[in-house]
Amino acid sequence: MTRSTRPIAAGELWSSLQAVAAAALATGALRPIETAQTRLEDQGVGFLVRTASNLQRKAEDQARQQQGQAPDNPFLAPEPELLVGDIGPDHRAVLNKFNVLEHHLLIVTREFEHQERLLNLADFRALCWGLAELNGLGFYNGGEVAGASQAHKHLQLAPLPLSGGETAVPMASAFGELPAGFLFGRLPGLPFNHVFAPLPPTLWDHPQNAAAHARDLYQEMLGFVGIGEIEHAAGEMHQSRPYNLLMTRQWMLLVPRSEECVGPISVNALGFAGSLFIKNPADMDLILDQGPMQILCRVSDNA
Repeated sequence: MTRSTRPIAAGELWSSLQAVAAAALATGALRPIETAQTRLEDQGVGFLVRTASNLQRKAEDQARQQQGQAPDNPFLAPEPELLVGDIGPDHRAVLNKFNVLEHHLLIVTREFEHQERLLNLADFRALCWGLAELNGLGFYNGGEVAGASQAHKHLQLAPLPLSGGETAVPMASAFGELPAGFLFGRLPGLPFNHVFAPLPPTLWDHPQNAAAHARDLYQEMLGFVGIGEIEHAAGEMHQSRPYNLLMTRQWMLLVPRSEECVGPISVNALGFAGSLFIKNPADMDLILDQGPMQILCRVSDNA
């Protein structure tokens, strides 16, 4: 197996990410999906709906993969042009080849782990290192039903703000004021099933401690919504239910899932940040009819 030997030095993630993205764009290795953007206000949230202008490149790549011309697992040996570097001993930082968000980074395990395995301390070390380097939104699609497109474990990191709006993460406008002493739980402003936890403002003063804190909090949040582990094939332990996890420097949000789609509209973790993606302009009619927040309620597990 090809192994990268490009450790990213402290303080250099953003510059490395920009440089690799510019070079990959110039060579055609990076293939952004062009979108038209529409803002929709719903229940106090300024949702951003991105409509794909052209998905031909991605369709062609998928066709090559089906014909054996592309690797079944693009994360096991990432394209060199898309590789930003190594994050610690267990993870690689790789550009999202078909990105909707600019400078969208994938944090991929070097060895294969299934996307339905629960996150561990090493995963949080990599994610928290990325968040300490880059003020962004970290997120995880726990399983295909939660919007994961690859079975190889990968977290994701996108720079903030997600759009040109006043709120870095649109959904944050619905969080409201937290009660004194609030540790984690449900927020009245979010109608879908979830658990929310603020992060201590001093956490990033010592980033090396952030991973253990986030991991412990994540485990408590899983318990709050009734997600545990179940035995899968060959004794491997997987999550008991699909879910999405979102994390910034200020908070964590975990949403259990029951469905991947409402009609043709697939929802991943970005939906719960207030950003939806549709492949066809006609799909906007469904969003306008249902309302973005109702779309999220329908795919979350409200049992």
